[in-house]
Amino acid sequence: MKAKYLFYSLVFSLFLISCARPVFKERWLKEEAPGTFVTRFETTKGVFDVEVHRDWSPLAVDRFYQTVKHGFYNGTLFYRVVPNFVAQWGNTDTSIFKKWAAYKLPDEPVKQSNVKGYMSYARSGKETRGSTLFINLVDNKRLDTLVAGGVKGYPPIGKVILGMQVVDSLYSGYGGATMAKYDSLQKYPELFLKQFPKLDKIQKAYIRK
Repeated sequence: MKAKYLFYSLVFSLFLISCARPVFKERWLKEEAPGTFVTRFETTKGVFDVEVHRDWSPLAVDRFYQTVKHGFYNGTLFYRVVPNFVAQWGNTDTSIFKKWAAYKLPDEPVKQSNVKGYMSYARSGKETRGSTLFINLVDNKRLDTLVAGGVKGYPPIGKVILGMQVVDSLYSGYGGATMAKYDSLQKYPELFLKQFPKLDKIQKAYIRK
């Protein structure tokens, strides 16, 4: 009964948040991030803060700042949490993230290492960063130089400065099994949530004043 309640609660919450999201505006892409700022993530397990540094990956940080500022990650799931590896999340609403993805984000060199608590963009090839992020749950320094999709390394853009215990507590029982059903998360989110009802989510992400 508890799992069933959680499933319907997640579906309803995602529906309400998606309805409240603003429409993408091209002018948002001109907003430049401060040199350093803190983003707060309010999740179903608690709160954690990430300190973001523009000089680590300027173009990526600008995009992160723009998306967070305009509610891009509100209501998104931690759909891939692999013990001793990463906690990953991203906007999977095609009506929203495809509008952002149409404006390619150039790849940048790795300046910081993917150690525990550091946050980086995931990607699927050249110039595909911008919608999916991960936090390293352990030191993953191999990601600094790993060549995947023709691109070398995953540049960190920030680090957890508060609430790493919250990140560590995100539900990880499904491990990487969720990725086999990733397409259904985009096309049939209700079905995905029914299969993986224990996943945690971001209720709200915003720039701390």
